[in-house]
Parts: sequence; structure tokens; C-alpha cells
Amino acid sequence: MKDYILEVCVDSVESAIAAVRGGAQRLELCANLVIGGTTPGVSQFKQIRKACSIPINVLVRPRYGDFLYTDYEFQMIAEDAQMFRELGADGIVAGFLKPDGNLDVERLKVLKEKVGKGSLTLHRAFDVCRDPFKSLEEAIEAGADTILTSGQQNTCFEGRKLLGELIRKAAGKIDIMAGSGVNVSTMACLMDEIGARIFHMSGKEIVDSGMIYRKENVSMGIPGIGEYDIFRTREEEIRQAKKLMEEKACLRKNV
Repeated sequence: MKDYILEVCVDSVESAIAAVRGGAQRLELCANLVIGGTTPGVSQFKQIRKACSIPINVLVRPRYGDFLYTDYEFQMIAEDAQMFRELGADGIVAGFLKPDGNLDVERLKVLKEKVGKGSLTLHRAFDVCRDPFKSLEEAIEAGADTILTSGQQNTCFEGRKLLGELIRKAAGKIDIMAGSGVNVSTMACLMDEIGARIFHMSGKEIVDSGMIYRKENVSMGIPGIGEYDIFRTREEEIRQAKKLMEEKACLRKNV
């Protein structure tokens, strides 16, 4: 299984436990997954660290939106990254862009120093950068271990051509992790078509709230998402993905 890595993105203790039971090899912990993820709470991290023995990478993103951060926001990111490492996080997930769409390499290098011996993943800020191949080389230069990307498309299946090119150009110097729209069928396609081996998925499903009394005419959340819809990782979805990886690893071993 060394050839394949399954990372599951979670924003609750319940989802983290389900992911581990399903066979996840690594977690990316965040809050507010429904808006792409933001920095999780300290107590949330501590509970998941206590409940799960597999590696945990923490997303450090102070807000929803673009990846052009003020000095205050970057200071928050740097301090949070160091704090989570001291609390036991195995790695940090972050990303920074300049106004012209290029990767902010200097800030990425500063964050690498904060991470120390932990891993550093450049997240999907990469997917909205100006030049993916230039940013690939700069991420390697800055000391990042992994790039999480959909191939600069809405889903990794749509972006599979660029993903394949990135995997080839990375040549083992940095991991290219496919994310966005990952499920068993897309994994099988990307494994066979472009040789992808590292995947990032949430495996989420909507669980109905336990609330009996419901005030249906008041909305406090995101338009189009019900107040009583709770997103959770589906254990069986992770299990099927892990099973596919095991089958592919077995086939490669026997070739």
C-alpha cells in the first residue's frame, strides 16, 4: 500500500472516526467543509487527535474566499500553524497567492519554517494560480511536500490532463494529490489513465438533523443548504476507495 495514499478531509470528530474505520491513511482536518474549509478549533483538533492514531494534517485558512492575505491574516496563519504542530499535528495545509496570480513563495517558505519537520501541503490555491508549472517548481523550492489539486478545474476528472502532466513533471520531487470530486469511479479512471496514486476525498453524505421542532421559515446558513442538513463522512465510501487501492497495489505487485 506504499504506492497509494488515501487522505480524507473531515470537519468533525464523527467524520474522522468514520474515515479511520473505513481505512483512511491520513486525515486533513478543517472546519466548515461546506465552504471549502477553514481553520479548525483547538478543542476539535484535540478530540480528533485523541480519537485517531493516523497522521493528521491541519488546514490553516482564516476565512472563506481568495488566497491573497493581509499581513494580519498571514500572522494568524503562521501562529496557528506553529500552534497545531506543537499540539501534535503531523503537517499543515495552506497556500498563498500574490495579486498577479503567482504563488507567494516567500510566505510559503516562512510557513515551512513554522512547520519544521512536519509536512507542508500546498492546497487548492494552486488551482487558481496563473502558471501551474511555474508554481510546481516554486512549491518544490519552498519545501512543500504535497500539492493538492484538481488540475485547475472544478473536479479532478475534468482536470485529469493537467494532473497527468503535473505528476510527470513532479517526477517524485513532490507528491501530486488529486482532489475535488473524488470517488471510487474517478479514482479508478485517474489511476489507469494518468497514474495517479494519491487522493483526497471527503466521502460525505447528508445526515438529517435530530431536531424534532423545526422553524422552517428562518434561514441562518448558506442559500440552498438546509438548516437541518448535516454533512458527515460515509464510512462505506472510504472503505470502497481503500479496497480499490488495495486491488491496484496487488495488481502492480504481480506485474
